[in-house]
Amino acid sequence: MNTSAASSTDDAPIEVVDYNPAWPALFDAERRLLQEALAPWLAGPVEHIGSTAVPGLPAKPIIDIMALVRSLAESADAIAAASALDYLYYPYKPEQLHWFCKPSPVHRTHHLHLVPLHSALWQQRLAFRDALRGSSTLTARYAALKRQLAVQYRHDREGYTEAKGPFIAQVLARM
Repeated sequence: MNTSAASSTDDAPIEVVDYNPAWPALFDAERRLLQEALAPWLAGPVEHIGSTAVPGLPAKPIIDIMALVRSLAESADAIAAASALDYLYYPYKPEQLHWFCKPSPVHRTHHLHLVPLHSALWQQRLAFRDALRGSSTLTARYAALKRQLAVQYRHDREGYTEAKGPFIAQVLARM
């Protein structure tokens, strides 16, 4: 069982593609698998987050999934359960979440974020997703930013993510 993702040097380049109307169905199929496999640790719903969860928004073609767990310590055994579904665990921000990619860092189709109950991260990610879903103007601005950053940070996933931070913070500050 492989429980750690490869280093960032093994990551695929960042590619932002047009919205794919199949993304919600891909999420729903994965949600059902995760709800069953992670049931002992779940403390709430399994949510579709990130850009693939926003109709019409261009995105990296990776389904981002977030699930609520009672605590990180209590859900440590969920790492093995997720690994059984071909998720690779990587200790990215381990004080905030359990993070996984599937099937590999080079070819990612899914990200899984297990976050603890009462986590600000849970609230922020859902609020940002919902803000984008509710405003075509905001969605268009974010799409333009994502396309620009995907070119600028093509081989720097962390830089790409960090560069989106000010936009996301600005949206959340208005809520």
